[in-house]
Amino acid sequence: RSFPILTSRMAVKLRTAITLLCVTTIGLVVLRLASLDCSGYLQLWDQSFFACASDGNDNVLFVRRLNRSIEPFLSAKTKLSEETFNWWKIEQRNFTFYKATVSKLFEIFPPVIDLGKACSARCRTCAVVGNSVNLKGSSYGRLIDYQDIVIRMNFAPVKGYEKDVGTKTTYRVMYPESAMDLDNSTHLVLFPFKIQDLDWLIKAFTTGFSGRSYAPLKSKIKANKDLVKVINPAFMKYSHKVWLEGKGTYPSTGFMTLILALHVCDEVHVFGYGADSDGNWSHYFEVLTNKNLKTGPHPGNHEYNILQQLANEKTVQLYKGM
Repeated sequence: RSFPILTSRMAVKLRTAITLLCVTTIGLVVLRLASLDCSGYLQLWDQSFFACASDGNDNVLFVRRLNRSIEPFLSAKTKLSEETFNWWKIEQRNFTFYKATVSKLFEIFPPVIDLGKACSARCRTCAVVGNSVNLKGSSYGRLIDYQDIVIRMNFAPVKGYEKDVGTKTTYRVMYPESAMDLDNSTHLVLFPFKIQDLDWLIKAFTTGFSGRSYAPLKSKIKANKDLVKVINPAFMKYSHKVWLEGKGTYPSTGFMTLILALHVCDEVHVFGYGADSDGNWSHYFEVLTNKNLKTGPHPGNHEYNILQQLANEKTVQLYKGM
């Protein structure tokens, strides 16, 4: 069987066609990568880690302790038991006063919680970003920003640390003593440890708060009132009694935020948790001066052991940093 002989002109045309085909293919790949939703980078990073739903038989700790009937957020319909109220309160104010305060709360803030839609059609991915010094030099910023939801805590700064901690913030978890102003697109998530914290939230958005606490309090706060969420005291009790088995005086904000993520996310990626190499619980944005810094009333080592077990069982992915 004979084949036609390529002339130099035909060869040039063939090379041109092949080049155009390659350029087109590469262009389509680039466009595909550029059009990936906010979880796309994660899917390329480690596509096999999650099955999205974490309720499998291998996730022993998760299956035994997760209780989806516990509402993470307060709403106008939440029925808090007086028993749970008595566990939660640290003030002399009674249950009737609590209910009246919650009623005022939902005159200002959304009475029904809307978590919104995940960017991914398949899973809602979350980055839970703690404040540990092990984030320094980690270069995790890009990976953090590619999650659907990025949850940050207290007044931890972003500016100046973008390479390691990212730039995106979806939820900012705080309590009054750790409050900061937010932009109009960030959800304020309040962890209330007492009725005064609920009162602070109401007045910080209205008349201004004038009460006192163990640390200075912002009288007013800048944030989008339509994006405010308040953690249910029953969820705080559940985090302590079920997940921590009652160890410590109460859970840390970081630990309760981790449990919150297990309830609202399909895939949980955890950054910035744990002590430094010397066992100090220092922050990425501070210079450590107290070499004996520990976790106060929080059972820090026990909390971290639970996180490590969740990571070992592939319920969460833990990024340990530097």
